[in-house]
Amino acid sequence: MLSDVYFPRVNGVSTSIRTFRKDLSALGCESWLVAPKYRAEWDDDERLCRVPSLRVPFDPEDRLMSGAAAARVCAALHGRYDVIHIQTPFVAHRVGLRLARRTGIATLLSYHTHFEEYFHCYLPFVPRWLLRSGARAMARGQCNAVDMVVAPSEPMAEVLRGYGVRAPIQIVPTGLDADDFAAGDGRRFRARYGIDPQRPLMLHVGRVAFEKNVDFIIRVLARVKERVPSVLLVLAGEGPALRASRRRVSELGLNAHVLFVGYLDRRDALLDCYRSADVFVFASHTETQGLVLLEALALGIPVVSTAALGTRAVLSRTEGAVIVDQDLDSYADAVVDVLLDNDRRRTLSLQARNSVVARWSSRAMAERLLAAYRDVLERCAATAPRGRVPLQAESRDSAGPARQSEPGSPP
Repeated sequence: MLSDVYFPRVNGVSTSIRTFRKDLSALGCESWLVAPKYRAEWDDDERLCRVPSLRVPFDPEDRLMSGAAAARVCAALHGRYDVIHIQTPFVAHRVGLRLARRTGIATLLSYHTHFEEYFHCYLPFVPRWLLRSGARAMARGQCNAVDMVVAPSEPMAEVLRGYGVRAPIQIVPTGLDADDFAAGDGRRFRARYGIDPQRPLMLHVGRVAFEKNVDFIIRVLARVKERVPSVLLVLAGEGPALRASRRRVSELGLNAHVLFVGYLDRRDALLDCYRSADVFVFASHTETQGLVLLEALALGIPVVSTAALGTRAVLSRTEGAVIVDQDLDSYADAVVDVLLDNDRRRTLSLQARNSVVARWSSRAMAERLLAAYRDVLERCAATAPRGRVPLQAESRDSAGPARQSEPGSPP
């Protein structure tokens, strides 16, 4: 696997990669991951190869990894992998594609980010039609350059087909390990931040980014406060829209009703944060899946959310969630209803966990990804006239053993 992002950088791509690698390993499929090196440390495993990286201007969260260093790592690992799985469309894609062309190894691309609805948030001075056209062309070119595309939801696959993507597309969402979402202590979180145990609490978890539509959630809070005067909104996350969000909170006179807590450790503090909430609120229209919705539901937190693209796939047949339009009044009505109706909130809570655990097993999703790996290998073996060489023959018989490296470091 190659990715331009991974922990300690917190986002859905990092979560997806970690979840799949864990379950693939349990299924007997080991994976190497090539990812940027960050200043902060992380619990790296022996098959995680960190590549030197540089700071990205105007984006303190991300790093630009060295393409040359990533290529050297991949070359040194040659003979130890059966497929190349590209996770992101930047340096990782360029390196992965060059590697595939040079070696003939079957290559997949996971399409995690809906850039068509993303670019205009950061390039508002460029005509939106031009950004949309560029995003579609980039997606079409990158997807058609690989042997198979992995889409996290059917709506996202439909979008890609509409772009003119001809490569086979497999639908493989990121799942949840129910055991990872069985803990959490909401009272501990409230005590830590001095929140009254009885105070109604709305929660949003995710990057505080323009494409996440956090500004809409803040404006919903203003409407909710009119009928639930003591309500508190907790925003867990950081990102490029943090300053703008703080400014919006001040403009609306909501400083006493919003708590920014930044990123929280997913192993404990974030679980406590989820458990503290009475309702989880979400309104992003760019999600290719919406993992935080699954996490909230798995912990029994009722959800009020819009349903667009990937979130529609998550919520359409999931109990425990209230789907609303992106309209301030109707959204606020739904939140108030959940906050003030204790019986309904308890019913939604019970439905939420049961529905998610049954449908979104990470083990089952890893089995689907493993099946996609086998499928792409078979497809590539059948296209040998194009220059493909069966991987087992090329990498293990003719290439010889790969040079060994220290665990966890680039070979």
